[in-house]
Amino acid sequence: MDLKELKALLRLMENTDVEELEVEEEGRRVRIRRRSGQSSGPFAGPQRLALATQPNATGSAVANVAPEMAGLVPIESPMVGTFYRAPAPGADPYVKEGDLIQKGSVVCIVEAMKLMNEIETEVAGRIMKVMVENGQPVEFGQALFLVEPA
Repeated sequence: MDLKELKALLRLMENTDVEELEVEEEGRRVRIRRRSGQSSGPFAGPQRLALATQPNATGSAVANVAPEMAGLVPIESPMVGTFYRAPAPGADPYVKEGDLIQKGSVVCIVEAMKLMNEIETEVAGRIMKVMVENGQPVEFGQALFLVEPA
């Protein structure tokens, strides 16, 4: 499933009362779930939808992003790529659990097609959980960090 198809599914959910949608294609399963207690429309705010992929037949692509802790805001990957916590191998990570961040702070890098993309946060607060291991592949919309908003 490519980005264009995923965006079409998100638009479909925006215009309906569907709470959850699951699609399986070529051994990969994508589940889009509207978070309870929020109005419809996936593009109205950063916390609108939870996106989760389930393992395919080979057991890869495990990413469950529906946060279990109420009130935390996910920082999501804007693209498919490889997650890096630091600007270079052996360097200190951009952020650690417990760090305070400001809106616009660089929190990680997602490498896509040999390009290093710095990921900036849209929310100020405290990093409560790092959701991905360094060097792991990430999907579009996958939660990278959980933030307690300031």
